[in-house]
Amino acid sequence: MQREDNRQADELRPIKITRDFQSHPAGSVLIEMGRTRVICAVSIQFNVPHWMRAQNVPGAWLTGEYSMLPSATGDRKMREATAGKPQGRTQEIQRLIGRSLRAAVDLKQLGAFTLYVDCDVIEADGGTRCASITGAAVALQLAMRKLFLEGRLKNLPEIKPVAAVSVGIVDGLPLLDLCYKEDAAADVDMNVVMNGDGKYIEVQGTAEEKPFTRAQSNSMLDLAEKGIKQLFECQKKALKI
Repeated sequence: MQREDNRQADELRPIKITRDFQSHPAGSVLIEMGRTRVICAVSIQFNVPHWMRAQNVPGAWLTGEYSMLPSATGDRKMREATAGKPQGRTQEIQRLIGRSLRAAVDLKQLGAFTLYVDCDVIEADGGTRCASITGAAVALQLAMRKLFLEGRLKNLPEIKPVAAVSVGIVDGLPLLDLCYKEDAAADVDMNVVMNGDGKYIEVQGTAEEKPFTRAQSNSMLDLAEKGIKQLFECQKKALKI
């Protein structure tokens, strides 16, 4: 099968992570995976949600928010603020981002503050939720470094690497890191989130047209693991600058 951008089946799109993309958040990056581009920013509010105060839950809280610019896709996408409420897809992705990043750090070891992880898609060509998680994990590291340097944290917390990638079955073949056209044509679509210990945080797999076998599932997970290891290296490179 000839992929649109001449990649091999197990090849990621070109990755670029630009750190400190914005000046106001505690940590921010622009992540580019092919033509998909997402601004990921971590802002800090020095209080915790009411439910944590009411239940005397120690530590910090982390929550994710996700949005897509109207011009991010070929046809203009209506702003969800105009529609009056977020779409179900948006809510699902926000929860996924929050779960993934909360798995990276022991929030109970932090102070009483809230980490807001904002992921805003400025151009979409498939894999936006995976790019959001991968970029936000870097932004979170940068935010923790800033808190430590400012003296708001006594110790720099351990943050496990977290990254995500899409895989799928297209025309019977397992492919890594699907672009939009491949995703739209996929018989099976899967998003995989892993940490640096090689453990799964979340696996979302759906048969769009044809049910898939255990063997096909294993082949997609193998591809995802290979791609995520490469994403970890990209994250490390961005954080060393």
